[in-house]
Amino acid sequence: MNSAVQSGLKQSKPFASLAEKAGVALSRTADEFNDRIAAFLKPYGISPTQYNVLRILRGAGTQGRMCSEIGDRMVTRDPDVTRLLDRLEKAGWIERERDTKDRRVVITRITRAGIALVNQIDEPLDSFNRKEFGRLGNKKLRELIALLDELRHSEAAG
Repeated sequence: MNSAVQSGLKQSKPFASLAEKAGVALSRTADEFNDRIAAFLKPYGISPTQYNVLRILRGAGTQGRMCSEIGDRMVTRDPDVTRLLDRLEKAGWIERERDTKDRRVVITRITRAGIALVNQIDEPLDSFNRKEFGRLGNKKLRELIALLDELRHSEAAG
């Protein structure tokens, strides 16, 4: 009997191992969840990666962040953070300025328009996440988070 992940992939051949099956299931689930988040954010005119950057900058406050700091804090890595910031600046959601002490350093800050956008998304996104994950219940959610943390911090991952 095929598992849900095998059926979803229209795969009749069994996986080589339970570990392979788990990896494929995790990748497939992450991909599907990312698609749902992207569809949720689309009416706001923003991508999940852009939203992530705006949240990082909102948390940074007036201090702002350097490009490398933003990249280090992102949920999903983006190989071209500079281009991502260019798009956010063009939309009026961030501003950048050179550091007065070291002209090589560029500090990025969220604008009032960027803060307004993220604040507008906060509550609906929380409702979206509660709907997506609510059926698992708090106990299973805590277990899921712990398992994912364990996977990310295992020696194999590093």
